[in-house]
This record gives sequence, structure tokens and C-alpha cells, in this order.
Amino acid sequence: MLLELKKEVLQVQEHNFEQLALKIFRYQITHNRLYAQFLVNLGINASNITKLEQIPCLPIEFFKDKEVRSIDFPPSIIFESSGTTQTKKSRHLLTDIAFYRQNSLQIFEQNYGEPSAYHILALLPSYQEQGASSLVFMVEQFMKASASPYSNFYLYDWQNLYDTIRFLQNKSDRKILLIGVTFALLDFAEAFKADFSDILVMETGGMKGRRREMIREEVHSYLCEAWNLTKIHSEYGMTELLSQAYSKGEGVFEMPNTMKILLRETNDPLSFTNKRGLINVIDLANIETCSFIATQDVGTILGQNQFKVLGRADNTEQRGCNLLIIS
Repeated sequence: MLLELKKEVLQVQEHNFEQLALKIFRYQITHNRLYAQFLVNLGINASNITKLEQIPCLPIEFFKDKEVRSIDFPPSIIFESSGTTQTKKSRHLLTDIAFYRQNSLQIFEQNYGEPSAYHILALLPSYQEQGASSLVFMVEQFMKASASPYSNFYLYDWQNLYDTIRFLQNKSDRKILLIGVTFALLDFAEAFKADFSDILVMETGGMKGRRREMIREEVHSYLCEAWNLTKIHSEYGMTELLSQAYSKGEGVFEMPNTMKILLRETNDPLSFTNKRGLINVIDLANIETCSFIATQDVGTILGQNQFKVLGRADNTEQRGCNLLIIS
């Protein structure tokens, strides 16, 4: 059944998303003891769940204290969130690495086309240094798929990165994608102001205490001015999820086929709003763990498949993907 569900996830469309989500929900309450007990504690009878909005979402904090698993096979890899010695890291235990690779590549291709059309340059120092980052793993898969000898991670080697970009700009055989954690892109932009108007720059969020917190619009404005760009792209993902959403400008994210965003009321986690609220993520690719996650990100829904992330709820831990704290 698990293999069949994964095939359905990779082929899911808008018209059958809810049906597949309900099927995965029934699978997970049967195979995920933690999630099943969570429903019991809420006093919810799973047999009464017939709509997407009725499915309870597991607080994302469970990934820090528990092993969130819907299968019994041992993990092949364990991804960990970024953090400091004062914060406990989330852990995502994954068995089927190939499925994660296929899903993330498929989402990238739906948004940007084949990786082979790009030279992929990455500036993800803090994620590389932690050694168990799902973001680094994903970008590495994109680099491999690009088959470009210039696709690489640059850590803090800004001069080499700058020289490589300049060299590739003159080659003009492929597009250049520079993907980076926010603080590193800002550091690079301070050191090297240049005309990068013909390259695609994508920020993944994250200050990690390295710089003062900035709203996304402020970050994008600075990078655009430093590099003569009209827009900055963004990626929304996290350790606890296997799907990603991408923004091609102005922080407006497109939900991939495998993901839906719902907004819950701040003071009532089982009630929903169409305005501003806390983000619940339904990620169908999370079959091995839990597909229904209640985050502490604050957002708004702009359309049927678009959303914005406004920051973090007050009194919550800062995460790698945040750009500001909402009070």
C-alpha cells in the first residue's frame, strides 16, 4: 500500500488532492501510533473525518521530542533542523531517499524547468556546517541533475563565487541560479556589488542570529539594488517537510501539487480563517512521517494555490526559514 500511495502522490492533481489526503490520513492513523494518540487526546473520532479541513494537524514541535514515523523500516537518513546549543533540533527520519529526491526534483522542474538548463551555485554555509541538512541534500540533487561542472557549494568563498558568476555570465550557455541562505546572500552582496541582472537569485530565508532580523521586502530590496535585479525568488521548506513551495517574486508562493496551506485561528487550533492566521501544511509527500503539520509560521492565502509567509508567531522559537518575528 505504501508504494502505491507514493505513486499517487507523485501524480496528484488539484481535483483528487483531498481524496488522496484522506486516504493518507487513514493510513497514518493506522501506522503512526503518535499521531493516532494525538487524535485520541483531542477526543476526535477518526471515522468522522470526511473533509480536508477536518484533519487535525500535528504540532511541528513533536519532531523535536518524538520520532514521528508511519513506517517500521529503519531510517536511511536523518535530517536535522538548524539550531544552536540552546535549542533542540527537529529530526526527520527518512527511509526512502529516492522518493524525496524524485518529489523535490519534480517540484523544481514544474516551477523552473530541467536542472540541466542551469549552473546551480549555492551559498548555504550554516546548513553545510551542521552536516544533516535536508536543504543541502536537496540542492545537491539539483546540482547532480544539472550535470554542470560549475554547480557547487561555496561556503564563505565569496571571491571564488563572484569570479565563477562573472565567468559563466560570459559563457551564456545556461542560466545561472544562485541559491542561498539570507544572511549569506546579504554578506556576499555587501562584499560584491555587481550587475547580476541576467541571473536568478533565490533566498531560502534564515538569519541564524548572524544579522539583525529583516522583513522579506527589505532583504529583497537590498539585494535587487546591490545586483541590479528586478526580483528575488524564494523557497519555502523546512526539515519536517518533503515538499517545497517557490516564489518567483514579491514573496508570493505557489503551492506545489503535493502541498496545501490552510490557516488556523491563533487562539483556536481547530478553527480556520481565510485571512491572516497560523500556517497548517498538508504535505502528501510526508507519508513516512506525518502529512498534516501545524507550524508556527504566520501567513495569508492570496488565491487558491498562492500564499505569503509573514513571519513567526510571537513567543515561538526562531527557525531557519524565518525573516522576522510577528508580534
